[in-house]
Amino acid sequence: MTLLPEISGYWCGLCRKAPAVHSLQRETGILTEPVCEGRGGGGAGSIRRGIGAALSGMRTLNRNRQLLWFALLAGIVLTGNIIIQGALGYVTWTRGSDIGETEWVLLNVIIEFATLFCLVILLTGLVLSVSSKKEGRVSFFDGLTGVKKFLPVIAVWSFVLVLAGMLIFSIYYYSPDGLLRNLLNPTIFGTQFGWINLLVEFPFNPTLGNIFADPSRFGGLSLTSWIYPSGVIQTLMFSAINLLLFILTPFVVPLIVLERKTLGEAVMGSVTLMRKNWGEAAACAVFLGVIVCGVFLTYLLVQAVSGMAAPDGAVTLRPDNIWIALALIYDSALFCFVMVIATVGGIAMLNLYRDARSP
Repeated sequence: MTLLPEISGYWCGLCRKAPAVHSLQRETGILTEPVCEGRGGGGAGSIRRGIGAALSGMRTLNRNRQLLWFALLAGIVLTGNIIIQGALGYVTWTRGSDIGETEWVLLNVIIEFATLFCLVILLTGLVLSVSSKKEGRVSFFDGLTGVKKFLPVIAVWSFVLVLAGMLIFSIYYYSPDGLLRNLLNPTIFGTQFGWINLLVEFPFNPTLGNIFADPSRFGGLSLTSWIYPSGVIQTLMFSAINLLLFILTPFVVPLIVLERKTLGEAVMGSVTLMRKNWGEAAACAVFLGVIVCGVFLTYLLVQAVSGMAAPDGAVTLRPDNIWIALALIYDSALFCFVMVIATVGGIAMLNLYRDARSP
């Protein structure tokens, strides 16, 4: 009989022990929910806590809508990356052999460094905003004002991420005889051209592709056809690599900002904390990823409905303005949703960090 309360307390999130409050939380003014001793590792408890961190991030964002500035500014940064990647593809195409492999890699390093530097600055501002000592709702820009003192280490960390990302891309793309590409594309993506086919078949994409590729609509500016979809595809490719690196080292920024660690100490500390709470971090990432994929897969419903309502609208070279507006609104809405989930992920990362630092 005495076992029943213990079991119910464990699965319902109750804890009979006194909550453990880390000294860092008192110093930085971070208020957290009580945590139970003995956290970490895998199992159902880790999954529950990881999903709980994501849900807590959603509640925090709902209470403080000022944090949505992170989503807006991060979206602007990624949009700029899409445009620049499209411009790079256009220049590479027009100049042909004038730009070699080395120049292309160097240009991508510069582009990715600028992008990651801005994103890490925004993430640092988000951490400072959520962990602020001020009463009530804290503006995201209040957190950004404290980023200046961390700019040198942020720049170094961004450069490290860029080098790691380019290394991963090079291993994948330049593997002997295309071994990794030939192995991963059919296995993971299921088609000869990988996930690019999925983008081509995405609702309205044939329409937007025809619009942007039509020189008469833009005075002969073929650059637009490289921005969409080529710039989008290139940005998604590097964004997937960058997201993987962020997931593998999620606690570097909190350690730098909240504990004033050096970059080396922050990286090693993040690895240590990940060993302790890898189950929670994985569950949180998978939970948010499932939400994004679930919303993304609504394109199947939209594709079916649009095919029944206007079977010729998706493939015509001269679609109606209403069809074009629907295409832009739908794609923009999905992009905004992904940015909001990214904001939730940043807040959840801080929640996981607090739990990992608990004794």
